[in-house]
Amino acid sequence: MSKMAVVVGLGFAGSVIARSLAEAGFEVTALEKRPHVAGNMYEHTRLNGVRVHNYGPHIFHTNNQQVYDYLKRFSDFYPYSHRVVGWIDGKLVPIPFNYTSIDSLFAPAKAAMLKDKLTKAFPGKEKCFISELVEHTDPDIKSLGNYIMDRVFVHYTAKQWGVPVEEVDKSVIDRVPVVLGTDDRYFRDTIQMMPIHGFTELFENMLSHPKINVQTNSDAMLRLALHESSGNILLDGAPFNGPVCYTGAIDELFNNEFGVLPYRSTNLVFEDIEKESYQSNSVINYPNSEEFTRITEFKLLTLQNVPDATTILKEYPTAYKPGSAISPFYPIANKSSLLTYEKYKDAASCYKDLYLCGRLAEYKYYNMDAVVERALQISRSIIESKRYK
Repeated sequence: MSKMAVVVGLGFAGSVIARSLAEAGFEVTALEKRPHVAGNMYEHTRLNGVRVHNYGPHIFHTNNQQVYDYLKRFSDFYPYSHRVVGWIDGKLVPIPFNYTSIDSLFAPAKAAMLKDKLTKAFPGKEKCFISELVEHTDPDIKSLGNYIMDRVFVHYTAKQWGVPVEEVDKSVIDRVPVVLGTDDRYFRDTIQMMPIHGFTELFENMLSHPKINVQTNSDAMLRLALHESSGNILLDGAPFNGPVCYTGAIDELFNNEFGVLPYRSTNLVFEDIEKESYQSNSVINYPNSEEFTRITEFKLLTLQNVPDATTILKEYPTAYKPGSAISPFYPIANKSSLLTYEKYKDAASCYKDLYLCGRLAEYKYYNMDAVVERALQISRSIIESKRYK
């Protein structure tokens, strides 16, 4: 008798698990609520011929060679170093803030003084956190930290998260460092690549396996049921004896029993423009006056050759409301929400065949390389488990 598995959600977490289990001999039923695979990585080509990322720009970067080697099985890649600029005090300057940003925004003598002090204050370091500048004892470094905090973080964070910057967890602010040098790459990872024909093709190739039965437009909440008293999972009303890998929202899986987990989301506004290009960089951040946080021009991100046509995306952050047309993007990890998540996690632990993986199921922000690594770990634990031998 064949080993059976169910995977819910076909973003990176679910797709990697589905492929790994199929290669290990499992017959995998792969359920996806949306009409397409690839989750938030999904891309499509608009009528003007420009291929866009439907849920906002995504760039693959990692220091994990194993993860990159795994993904190369399903797509060829091209090198892409992401460079972002921000509109600050009437100028476009590198983000993360670096020495070039200082040269652009301050008079030459002051810029030289600030760079010299930073180099001496952080010897041998390539970057530091904004908190290290704001809390520094040197008044010039502290003043620079306050300037960067005000121009780069305060208003952008308020737009992105819907709360004042002081209410946002420090780890969120520290995701964007201050670079102590002129390296203007947004990411510092050793591997920075993009799939040549886009993420959607990568996912289609990953899910193309005779033991994977992909079912899109399939709402798992209408097909799965958790039988609390027995600890069994039902599929279409019948007990399912195999691993169930769930990558959707964990509160939905338990019918919001302990409350709805909060997320931030984004209203995505695409514009097709009849010109060769729109802006200097693939992404320009607008941290201050505008209602949107950034503009992405996809031709500069995906290196497409589409003459006399381009498409841009403006992102307007908003609160996520369950049942709305927008998707939950960013978990709001505060004390209250994390306590709620722990209740869901404890409830999930009662089901021996239930495996949680990914941003929504684990209520944790993942970069794509980290979620691939996590999915491979869970796959190995299932494959090596005596329970499914």
